[in-house]
Amino acid sequence: MTTAILSALPEEQSSLLPHLAQPQRIVHAGRAFWRGDWQGRSVVLALSGIGKVAAATTATALAERFGVARIVFTGVAGGVGDGVQVGDVVVAQDYVQHDMDASPIFPRWELPGYARTRLGCDAALTAMLLEAASAYVESARGLFDSRLITSQPRVHHGLVASGDRFVSAAAEAQGLRTALRDAGHDVLAVEMEGAAVAQVCHDYGLPFAAMRTISDRADDTAHVDFPAFVNTVATRYAEHIMLGFLQKL
Repeated sequence: MTTAILSALPEEQSSLLPHLAQPQRIVHAGRAFWRGDWQGRSVVLALSGIGKVAAATTATALAERFGVARIVFTGVAGGVGDGVQVGDVVVAQDYVQHDMDASPIFPRWELPGYARTRLGCDAALTAMLLEAASAYVESARGLFDSRLITSQPRVHHGLVASGDRFVSAAAEAQGLRTALRDAGHDVLAVEMEGAAVAQVCHDYGLPFAAMRTISDRADDTAHVDFPAFVNTVATRYAEHIMLGFLQKL
């Protein structure tokens, strides 16, 4: 049974490839996939690219071409929930597409044809991911540059929003969060791929789990914080948390 580990950016997955034993590069659907063993388990590493369409294409390829048994997403996100700070980890409980609006035919944010607004992550996989994330965050106290992480990191579990827009203004982030919260959807983080992967996994009956390292507060400092954070912090989070996760499978 093969586990797919999916990320949007090369930097988010650069620390994972060296762990693969006997890696095999396969090009399919315009993407490079790396198949090999990690922790004695069959793994496929894949880069989705940025955005919901790219993520959905990659997730579909993982299901159709590679026949994976489960998909796990690791990457970065902007924090929008109360107390969600740079350096924290958000493990998704479920997903909403914040840019889905087929009103007035359907209620805003509802997925046409699904009769729901949120798509949930697999409970068992998510529990393992939560354990792995909590263990690493606790062990990583004081390891990172205080200019990038100013407080002790924490792990959160809850709703994540995806949309085809890099949210990088405080007013936009607050408006997005307020509108969703007023409708009963209290979002912790915002990114650009996870909800699309959740939808593909729902369609194929594949277990799905996702974690996001908070690289910024999805506000006016996001464009400044992002590159340094991804290259120096998020890669290490991904490596150690995925290692812990695979040990629990």
